[in-house]
Amino acid sequence: MSVAQGHPHVFLLGLFRAAVDAASAARCVPPNLPQVPRGRTVVVGAGKAAAAMAKAVEDCWTGDLSGLVITRYGHGVPCRFIEVVEAGHPVPDAAGWEAAERMLRAVGGLNADDLVLALISGGGSSLLALPAPGLTLADKQAVTRALLKSGAPIAEFNCVRKHLSAVKGGRLALAAQPARVVSLIVSDVPGDDPATVASGPTVPDPTTREEALAILGKYGIAAPDSVRVWLESPVSETPKPGDAAFARAENRVVARARDALSAAARVAEAAGCAVMDLGDAVEGEAREVARGHAALALNQARTGKPCLLLSGGETTVTVKGDGRGGRNAEYLLALAVALKGAAGIAAIACDTDGIDGTETNAGAIIAPNTLARARDAGLDAEAMLACNDAYSFFSALGDLVETGPTRTNVNDFRAILIQPDAPAA
Repeated sequence: MSVAQGHPHVFLLGLFRAAVDAASAARCVPPNLPQVPRGRTVVVGAGKAAAAMAKAVEDCWTGDLSGLVITRYGHGVPCRFIEVVEAGHPVPDAAGWEAAERMLRAVGGLNADDLVLALISGGGSSLLALPAPGLTLADKQAVTRALLKSGAPIAEFNCVRKHLSAVKGGRLALAAQPARVVSLIVSDVPGDDPATVASGPTVPDPTTREEALAILGKYGIAAPDSVRVWLESPVSETPKPGDAAFARAENRVVARARDALSAAARVAEAAGCAVMDLGDAVEGEAREVARGHAALALNQARTGKPCLLLSGGETTVTVKGDGRGGRNAEYLLALAVALKGAAGIAAIACDTDGIDGTETNAGAIIAPNTLARARDAGLDAEAMLACNDAYSFFSALGDLVETGPTRTNVNDFRAILIQPDAPAA
């Protein structure tokens, strides 16, 4: 296998770059733009890719444009006609509240000849921070913080967020009636359901307020009284599939985890590396997923045949310690512990948005000598995993992957390179 001639870290980083490039706004937005309407075009959007998507629209659009998109702090891109607002993520803030309120006003008062072009990507749930009537920003922040620590999968998380919002769960599309609404969606959720990405601001919501209440109970979340009162009221229910309000709404998923994995697989195969695809919708506790992947890697190593294990999706972390983490770093630390320094196995795990959770890194990288180097540095890998301190572990070793914001988001990228005959590091 030709990859054995180079450094595994260089190879793995190259795969990650290929994965991110495949989901870039410049690549995925232009082929999916609708026709210029007879009336006005108002661009709205939210997510970590929103600003880059707005720039891609401006670069290709032949008609008039105006509008507003919201992205995470540090993820902005200069645009000429579309205003870009940066706001808080993953915990919503006042900037996101004010911008979401202005967004609703921007789509109000349009007519049937007008087009609302919605640019939606992961992160939009937090950024579209306008709460439902009777709720406060503090209410939403409290629920968000609790859910972030709970280990709830993204579909459950977003079920709650939809029902606490004045914008999400299809309400943005309702506000845009009778204009045509076309949404370009960069999916960061397993299964690529448009109703889940950014909590589906332009998509009818199949979930219910009763489910939202049940999720809070399932994870023992002591929500503010105002939240429970709102969810117990029928007026908190979101618009459902079949609602005539969505007759002129179209949702196009323009980039997804599968695109990223396929691009990485092509690079690997071109280098002579066999690829085993574990799927683009992997979910579960990061450390449990890692243990399963370690067992697969060790079994593959025993065959003596080189291989690359690829996977995407979104793992979760139930936070019990007080360390600095990130789900990709936690996955890798658990993987290193489970592999126990097995020869010929290296791995990378990164978030394609360039931010692993709330940290400054995209993820990290491991090699057969990771645990030995950690011991030499006085680091206890198992103890640091127990207190969710994977960021600190990899930071001390200099093995964090730091890209800065990539301005796209198709969620986790994981690659395990197995080279049984590789020389020891």
